[in-house]
Amino acid sequence: MAPTTAYSVDFDDTVAVVTGASGALGSAAVERFRTAGATVCAVDVVAPDDEDSLLEPDSKTHFYEADLTDERDVEELMTAVVDDHGRIDHLVNIAGTWRGGDHIEETDLEEFDLLVDINLKTAFLASKHALPHLQDSEGSIVSVSARSSLEGGEGDGPYRITKAGIRLLTETLAEENEGTVRANCVMPSVIDTPTNREMMPDADHDSWVDPAEIADVMAFLCSDGASVTSGAAVPVYGEA
Repeated sequence: MAPTTAYSVDFDDTVAVVTGASGALGSAAVERFRTAGATVCAVDVVAPDDEDSLLEPDSKTHFYEADLTDERDVEELMTAVVDDHGRIDHLVNIAGTWRGGDHIEETDLEEFDLLVDINLKTAFLASKHALPHLQDSEGSIVSVSARSSLEGGEGDGPYRITKAGIRLLTETLAEENEGTVRANCVMPSVIDTPTNREMMPDADHDSWVDPAEIADVMAFLCSDGASVTSGAAVPVYGEA
């Protein structure tokens, strides 16, 4: 599927925090927000000079290394961002991972804990500690749920559970901050990334959604064009 023309947004004089910034979707979001004029604070445990990083920093991108599963790290991160840049206008919660696995009765607790920590706890802690600053700026949060979170499934239950938690976290944030901070999430299916192509070499890659297309939707949800939208879970799976 060919990428579409990006929706025009203006993020001049705003500060965006993007978690999971070194991955395929995170790096696309960094690029989208800085192209729109934002100062981007890119957060990950994988530094830009790591061979696994897809992040390409520039003068409008500032990298912060933080363990988003550690509350003290997250609190210090948000304080550092505000000390360095004066405000936070957008929080983009992308940090996460996928795991298949076994039926529930055969799932190791360590596997369940890992998915809860990386997919849900990171978004919870980042939102918790960004919120006071987002309330000051009347900003926005956009997080990443998943199409599969809409129903149960066989073999990847813990993943689906954590992504359903993202939807409920989003609805809760929207309800608790009505009129002040907007919160929405996107629901991808299979994203066209190098890792997914390697894992599924025989799949129909043309039906997958490009990370840049999802980043464009995320930017729209943070923009004035979506000023009446909060608490939404937006499908971004195209034909996948």
